[in-house]
Amino acid sequence: MNTERDDSLADGERLQKVLAQRGFGSRRVCEDIIAEGRVTVNGEVAVLGRRVNVEVDLVAVDGTPVGVRPDLVYYLLHKPYNVITTAKDTHDRVTVVELVPGEPRVHPVGRLDLDSEGLIILTNDGELTHHLTHPSFGVEKEYLVHVRSGADGVPESALNKLRNGVPLEDGVTSPAKVGQVQPGVLRIVIHEGRHRQVRRMCDAVGHEVNRLVRTRIGPITDTTLKPGEWRHLTTQEVRALAIR
Repeated sequence: MNTERDDSLADGERLQKVLAQRGFGSRRVCEDIIAEGRVTVNGEVAVLGRRVNVEVDLVAVDGTPVGVRPDLVYYLLHKPYNVITTAKDTHDRVTVVELVPGEPRVHPVGRLDLDSEGLIILTNDGELTHHLTHPSFGVEKEYLVHVRSGADGVPESALNKLRNGVPLEDGVTSPAKVGQVQPGVLRIVIHEGRHRQVRRMCDAVGHEVNRLVRTRIGPITDTTLKPGEWRHLTTQEVRALAIR
């Protein structure tokens, strides 16, 4: 355990103060976390007394990056039907960005189709955006999908095709988690982010989608948000999303 104090970096805020402000506990608890060697700054193990520049330094606890810039914001929005997932629309349609505060400027993380609903994150954190959208990280997204089917619902043979991967024009989909919560209502979990993927998957097995609602992004879910409502992600939720 390295408890040596380092006062060589005179600029910036003390690391334990920054961690305390981001919800890791009291300053004393944060000092213990630092002393245990669990905190790195720009890839190097931090020592007590370390100061950080919250604008540029990359701080991580137990290998998980911590957003320390005070200007970073994270919104969780329940996107309504017929709202477009973009920052600006040339056809003057309502966009998701118009449903959250205008400053600081944010962007949607990933996409939800115009005719789809549900949870979407908006932020100005480019690193988290990359983590949530790059296929190498495999962040799960869960959807509740109402499809056209007979009275008995979607047959098991079609569900198995969805689970094992179905051929689309841009390649076979990765295996998905699929369950039928009631006849014609599927719960589908995927980690890819292809254009209109869930709809195309269902079409490929002969069941057109009538309604699609995203209910979970990674570990984040919220059944209390109504269409058009948003809230800030908590510090704990942001940390959970950033875990690699």
